[in-house]
Amino acid sequence: MSVRVLLVDDQPLIRNGLRVLINDAEDLTVVGETGNGAEAVRLAREQRPDVVVMDIRMPVMDGIEATRHLLSGIDPPKVLILTTFDDDEYVYAALRAGASGFLVKDMALDDILGAVRVVAGGDALIAPSVTRRLIEQFTGRPAVPAPVHRSAEGITEREREVLTLVGLGRSNAEIAAGLHISPATAKAHVACLFTKLDARDRVHLVIMAYEMGLVSPGA
Repeated sequence: MSVRVLLVDDQPLIRNGLRVLINDAEDLTVVGETGNGAEAVRLAREQRPDVVVMDIRMPVMDGIEATRHLLSGIDPPKVLILTTFDDDEYVYAALRAGASGFLVKDMALDDILGAVRVVAGGDALIAPSVTRRLIEQFTGRPAVPAPVHRSAEGITEREREVLTLVGLGRSNAEIAAGLHISPATAKAHVACLFTKLDARDRVHLVIMAYEMGLVSPGA
């Protein structure tokens, strides 16, 4: 079954390029496209995409507000934000809105397709070149409202170790190697953390690891 993708960007050339790229992949299908956030919310309710590839700066409704609307509904899609290194302030807000990951518009084509697949699979795109840097800055900003989860109480010592490594951007395979456990066990611990901490996705776990003090900015 193909992953259903909705493209949201106010630049037609970018939308056209992404549409051709995605439709050329056997496991991905573009089910709609638009150039503003308000129309994206309407189309998402109509087309029920698995992943929304969302620009930030758009007319009518920006990508952050559109993400909030999309993720407040029942059975929401995953949202993959389009960004540049100059969009930090917007990306902090996008994290809070619940975005599952970030794409840089000049990424390699294969990386863009891979990012869509990763997010569709329920994981998050944690690219050291983008997300790690943004989260480190994001967690040090006192003007941002404090999250609900600020304590590591309720998780086991092993889960705390796993959460720390997630906060450092480690994959499940890297966590398994670092803690001398099997990949299946590492995956199970991460799944328990999702449940116990009511985390949306892996990006949310990374933020929690920083906010709980398990990982320090610059670590």
